[in-house]
Amino acid sequence: MEDRDRLALQGALEEFLNEGLERVILSGPVQKDGLLKAKIHPLMLRGELAFQAEEQKGAQAFHRNMNREEAVSYVLEIMDGTMRQMELSAAAGTVHVLVSKKGKMTVKVKRKMTAAPAGTPVLPSHNRKKRYVLEEGRPVPFLVDLGVMTKEGQVVRSRYDKFRQINRFLEFIEDILPRLDRNRENVILDFGCGKSYLTFAMYYYLKELKGYSVRIIGLDLKKDVIARCNLLAEKYGFDHLRFYPGDIASYEGVDRVDMVVTLHACDTATDYALYKAVKWGAKVILSVPCCQHELNGQMENELLAPLFSYGIIRERTAALFTDAIRAELLEAQGYRTQLLEFIDMEHTPKNILIRAVRQGEKKKNKRQLEEILKFLHAEPTLYRLFEEGETDGEDRQDRDGNCRDCGI
Repeated sequence: MEDRDRLALQGALEEFLNEGLERVILSGPVQKDGLLKAKIHPLMLRGELAFQAEEQKGAQAFHRNMNREEAVSYVLEIMDGTMRQMELSAAAGTVHVLVSKKGKMTVKVKRKMTAAPAGTPVLPSHNRKKRYVLEEGRPVPFLVDLGVMTKEGQVVRSRYDKFRQINRFLEFIEDILPRLDRNRENVILDFGCGKSYLTFAMYYYLKELKGYSVRIIGLDLKKDVIARCNLLAEKYGFDHLRFYPGDIASYEGVDRVDMVVTLHACDTATDYALYKAVKWGAKVILSVPCCQHELNGQMENELLAPLFSYGIIRERTAALFTDAIRAELLEAQGYRTQLLEFIDMEHTPKNILIRAVRQGEKKKNKRQLEEILKFLHAEPTLYRLFEEGETDGEDRQDRDGNCRDCGI
C-alpha cells in the first residue's frame, strides 16, 4: 500500500469509526486458505465504545474486541495485502475501497448532508444506544405480552438480557436471508421452542419487517406452553405461525423444510434435530446445543486420562468436542458450518451456536473423523445416525419436556 493510499484510508477510518458506525465488511481475500471475510460492528463494553471484529477462517469464526485506534490499525493491516475490498456504512456516510491486482487502491467516500465536516473531532458517546434489529422505543406487541417491553416500547430493565439475545439471534437470521426464496413460501421448523420468544421474533422479522413468505412451525413437549403460544399467534394475526406438541425424533408433519432452528435441545435431542434437518434438505440450520453428556460418558484415552481425571475439564472438553464433531459431520453432508458465539441462554451458560448452510459440496473428512473417534473411543449419536440411518433413541428430555440436567 502506497503512503498516499494509506493516509487516505486512515483518514476515512478515523472519520467514520465512531458511535455512528453501522458496520464494516472486509472481503475479496487475496489468498483462499487464510482470512476469508471480516465484519466489524460497534458495541458497548463496560460503558466504553468498542469495535468487535468477526473473522471467518475456513469453517470457523473468531471474534476480537478493539478500541478505536486498534480498529483503525486492524483495517489498515488487512487492506494491505490480505483483502481487496472494504465497505463501510455509517450514519454519516459510506466508504468503499477497492484494491486492484496490481495493488492500486481506490478510496471513495460519500458523506451524508448531516455529516460533520471532515476533520471535526468525534467523541465516543458513553451513553450510546446500540442499534438493534428490533429498535428500542418502538413497541413490538409480542415483546410487550412476553414482558420484555413496556407498552411504550421501553425495554424492561430486568429483561434486557433477553432483548439482547433476541436481537443477536435476528442478526444470525439476517446473515442467511440470501438463502431464503422470496418467490415462494419458506418452511421453518423450530424444535424445542419453549415460550417462543425467538420464534415470534423470527416470524415478526421475516414476515412483517422483511416481507418474506414464511410458514413457521414451533414444536415442544409442553402442551400448556404450546396452547399459550397458539393463542398469542392468533392475537397478533400471525396466520402462518403455529405450534404443536411433539418430540424431535418422531416428528413427520412436513415433507420439505427450508430452515431448522433448535435452541436448547438437550444432549442427543440436538443430534436428532440435526439429522432430521439434513434429511429434509434444509438450506439453513441454526442450533444452540445444551447438556452434551453423551461423549462425556464415552471418552476413554490413556494419553489424556490424567487431564480427564479433572471432572470440570472432562465435561467442558466433551461439550466442545461434541459440537466440533457435529460441525464436521454436517460438513460431510454438504453444509458449510460455523461455530459462533451466541448470548448465554436464560437458564444455562451454553453459548455456542452451530450455523450450517447447505452448499452441496461434501467435505471428504470421513477418514479423519473415524480416526478422531477411535482416538476418543467414542461413537456419538449423530455419527451413528448418518452411518446407519435413524433408529429409536431416547433424548434427555422427559415426557413433560423437562431437561433432566438443567431442569428446564
